[in-house]
Amino acid sequence: MLLSPASISINVCSETALLKMKGEGVNTAFMDCVELLQERHDMDVTINGEGRGDIMHSHTYGPYYFLRGLSYRKRKILTVHVIPDSIKGSLPLAKFLMPFVKWYFRQVYAYADAVVAISPKVEQVIKELGVTTPLYRIDNPVHLDKWKRTAALRAKGRALLNLKEDDFCVLGVGQLQQRKGPEDFIEIGKQIPQVQFRWAGGRPFGAMTEGIKRLDQQIANAPSHIQFAGLFPLEDMPSIYAAADLFLFLSYQENCPLAPIEAAASGMPVIYRDLEEYRLLYKNEYWKAENNTQFIDQINRIRTNEEIYNQGLSLSAKLVTQFDKRYIRQQLLGVYHNVLANSLRPVHGR
Repeated sequence: MLLSPASISINVCSETALLKMKGEGVNTAFMDCVELLQERHDMDVTINGEGRGDIMHSHTYGPYYFLRGLSYRKRKILTVHVIPDSIKGSLPLAKFLMPFVKWYFRQVYAYADAVVAISPKVEQVIKELGVTTPLYRIDNPVHLDKWKRTAALRAKGRALLNLKEDDFCVLGVGQLQQRKGPEDFIEIGKQIPQVQFRWAGGRPFGAMTEGIKRLDQQIANAPSHIQFAGLFPLEDMPSIYAAADLFLFLSYQENCPLAPIEAAASGMPVIYRDLEEYRLLYKNEYWKAENNTQFIDQINRIRTNEEIYNQGLSLSAKLVTQFDKRYIRQQLLGVYHNVLANSLRPVHGR
């Protein structure tokens, strides 16, 4: 017999919280999930083993996931934020590590009793690895109201980013690693000296980050209008987005990224790198560019033409509707019910 919604208890887990990786995208997604589940009183939510749950819902895949999962037989859910290709441009020697990485992720996905793929690309990769775990496709939820800009948020953000009131600011957000495109951010910025460029993000892998010495040197030698502001607490990010006028998302590999949707929700145009992942993921139109030259051309057109800029605002407003938290919450509830129902079924032959 299926439990009633009010009796369901979900233990939401993420090793990013245990390791205090607060500026990391997976940790933000984990926190958004917890907040989403706690919005209503139709289930009990515990966090990282603070209590016993009917279901374990993990957002990460390290030792804690495997150890904690031992006590959740047939009741483990994993939201997959990371695929093997995610290590390219993130860690040194990724090419040589790839066979092991693929093997490990196959074990990670197979260990779960249900897998949530946050994008069509993630779903595709899980299937290509030969994993037969029940699979659900659910977007990352975004709490849109949290990111709406105000004059007060903009003033605070401009102070944090060392911007004048009349500066036009192009913003980048992400970890400082090759995969995220910070080197391209610098090269693009050099070609538009009349615009202020700011990057918010830290180094979660420290010295293990691919090409970090080269990147640090480029940052140190960047012109003064290009500044890397470092990592900000999540509670400051609405101000950081509100301070900017245009968002540049230069990543070479992503799954269901939060930063460009948060930026769009804050009320500014967004330009993506043209990737297959986004063509599969987004249901609505978005601006994209294939190379630095195209990014530069688009930035110059957007900043000098009010009509084009307003078109970008309209695209952003429509783009974020895909990630409405209410619909995504109902999808998660459906997964929980299915996993519980399957866990109560007798094993064949007994």
